[in-house]
Amino acid sequence: MEDTYDFEDIEEKWQQYWEEKRLFESELEPDKPKHYTLEMFPYPSGNLHMGHVRVYSIGDVIARFKRMQGYNVLHPMGWDSFGLPAENAAIKRDIHPNSWTWDNIANMKEQLKSLGLSYDWDREVATCHPDYYKWTQWLFLQLYKEDLAYKQESAVNWCPDCETVLANEQVVNEACERCGAEVEEKNLAQWFFKITEYADELLDDHELLDDWPDRVKTMQKNWIGRSEGVEIKFPVDGLDEELEVFTTRPDTVYGATYMVLAPEHPLVPELISGTKQEDEVMDFVSEIKEKDEEERTSPESEKLGVFTGAYAINPMTEEKIPILVANYVLMSYGTGAIMAVPAHDQRDFDFAKKYDLDIRVVVQPEDEELSGDTLEEAYTGDGLNVNSGMLNGLDTEEAFDKIADYMEENDIGNKEVNYRLRDWLVSRQRYWGTPIPIIYCDECGVVPVPEENLPVKLPTDVEITGHGQSPLAQVDDFVNTTCSKCGKEAKRETDTMDTFVDSSWYFLRYTDAGNEEEIFASEQANYWMNVDQYVGGIEHAILHLLYARFFMKFISDLGIADAREPFERLLAQGMVLKNGAKMSKSKGNVVDPLEIIDNYGADTARLFILFAAPPEKDLEWDDEGVKGAFRFLNRVWRVTAEYADQIKELNLNSLQVGNLDKSEKELYRSIHLAVKEVTEDLDRRKQFNTAISSIMELVNSIYQYREQATEENIDLLALAIKTTILLLSPFAPHATEELWSELGQTESVHLQEWPDYKEEALKKDEITIVVQINGKVRDRVDVAADIEEEQLKEVVLAQDKVQDYLEDKNLVKTIVVPKKLVNLVIQ
Repeated sequence: MEDTYDFEDIEEKWQQYWEEKRLFESELEPDKPKHYTLEMFPYPSGNLHMGHVRVYSIGDVIARFKRMQGYNVLHPMGWDSFGLPAENAAIKRDIHPNSWTWDNIANMKEQLKSLGLSYDWDREVATCHPDYYKWTQWLFLQLYKEDLAYKQESAVNWCPDCETVLANEQVVNEACERCGAEVEEKNLAQWFFKITEYADELLDDHELLDDWPDRVKTMQKNWIGRSEGVEIKFPVDGLDEELEVFTTRPDTVYGATYMVLAPEHPLVPELISGTKQEDEVMDFVSEIKEKDEEERTSPESEKLGVFTGAYAINPMTEEKIPILVANYVLMSYGTGAIMAVPAHDQRDFDFAKKYDLDIRVVVQPEDEELSGDTLEEAYTGDGLNVNSGMLNGLDTEEAFDKIADYMEENDIGNKEVNYRLRDWLVSRQRYWGTPIPIIYCDECGVVPVPEENLPVKLPTDVEITGHGQSPLAQVDDFVNTTCSKCGKEAKRETDTMDTFVDSSWYFLRYTDAGNEEEIFASEQANYWMNVDQYVGGIEHAILHLLYARFFMKFISDLGIADAREPFERLLAQGMVLKNGAKMSKSKGNVVDPLEIIDNYGADTARLFILFAAPPEKDLEWDDEGVKGAFRFLNRVWRVTAEYADQIKELNLNSLQVGNLDKSEKELYRSIHLAVKEVTEDLDRRKQFNTAISSIMELVNSIYQYREQATEENIDLLALAIKTTILLLSPFAPHATEELWSELGQTESVHLQEWPDYKEEALKKDEITIVVQINGKVRDRVDVAADIEEEQLKEVVLAQDKVQDYLEDKNLVKTIVVPKKLVNLVIQ
């Protein structure tokens, strides 16, 4: 065996071997437990970055580990390959999005293979391939049949100079990033999916997701935003109009002293028309519309508003209360209007203080009397109603029920369940996306494309300029068609689907990727689903994961898959940072993973990025850490090379460790302790850094044993080296494959059984006891692990150092902490 770790030859050799042997292919095996490991598939940008290396290394370790544990593992890879970047590249580079995308896929696939990732490449999918998006279109049609896909007008970003719709990311400081023109809001008829139909189930089923991070579930719950309350009608003074407001605290209606509308509220123009406030309000509305939702609703943001000049009537008090427009109210939640109760809502309180509006207490604690004049902050707790007419003296729950019933009986309001969640806008006025399978006929109206005519193929003879209509609208051969119902001339839909649609069901296609007759066979999906371990970035905590859950539930309702949730466990890995910032070309802090692979090998890159930090935490790049990982692999290599010839002569499946002396017992215990710790770290905790640390400790134990042993126990060393290679193999698959073969083994290390540990081997014959005198450490003594307490005291008192301290002193008390320390209290 060569003494030098030549990673270049080794990695190329074993990658070729795995491909030739089709080592990581997966097939349905009903009698075998399965494990579906999945990382979020990448957009094919053309180049791997360190974030890719981290997420795919995490997934690969899990897949290899579960394979060795005896599971039938599905570990696929594909490409989220539709999207706006391809169109931008077409404009900038004068290259067709199709060519650009497939070239990038080929490039990134080779880079992924260079990392030694154990993918079943036979299941590869690309969302831009007709064989895939045919079934995306099929799902659209099923949603349409179930009245879960519909078309209605909605606002878009419109560039008047380019005469085109802009995606949100193309709008920079309210201007078109391409030409700099000020972006306008324009209404277009667009397609939506009725995700709100599943809002309750999406919310309630978080209880099924025990192995999801709490912060991800919280983010989704807040996004869905279910709240129970009453929708109350406030008449507008002097107009035949009503303002409808949704509130979860109708019991505070007597404390509503003003109304607040979102700047986008459709009634604002009518309220201010012809008034002296008109110009001031419209200027304010224009200014606030430029702010994003997060900035407007942040608790730290200043609450800003302007009086419209109009008044509403509080239906319970008959008072006229002023109507204002403010930055902290959004059209995207509730009705875009609120009744402001400043005594009992902190945002309203801050706003009322700023603009000197009335603050009226209507709820107070049983043991305290509150006044709007002296409140320093809003009282938001429960209590007894005061200043509240029919509700006086009732507690919050009783008052809620009474006022809600009264409002329904008197047509003032209705009990409602409200959601922050809105239906999913899926239309995109783009070329590089899945065509929406809809035809428009003057005779028949909206006509879905028959399923037998799928896929509606995306044409390639298209000019992309970034100007004018959707590129598809300019392709006559695509647009002009015949109606499948009446046979007359018709037009195709020229919008394409949001790329989130493509990525909302890809995990199901992997279960039966080559199926040309159906989206997937139920038998395949029901065997593999749900995904046992999903790995991806926290930035996808809301939209992608929520949409995937929606699709899984809908597909289950179609009766073609049983699972209701797509992902059993979720690991949201942190970012890779350098100099405290996320790696980016603009910051000049990018580390090219291919350079690391060229200089140190893929195993070093994998080992470092998994060792440097817990997976859920951000990782700070450290060049010295990379070198340290490389040195460790060389250390494992050297000790294996030293004993390889002797170990080849042994049967690794029946090693005889025999009776062991003290140093041998220590190594034997280190072997079993490493197996226990690595297994627990990979199986339950998913803490790869501590797993690697345990392997490093085992290697240290091997080197220490070699230094201490007078006559080396080759069977014991063989067991230690064998165990090291097996435990390390998911992390460093190439080096361990080579080392395994150098030990005379003919079957891949990745097809071996994961090692077991013996509980009895973990027990120590001796333990070290700390000796304290008056609380200060003065000595340490090695004793038998099962020593009795009285015998332990005798041993401690017999120590020379202890005798020195006891000279001319009185022993007042002896405190024993079992298996840890003895503290002698002396005077």
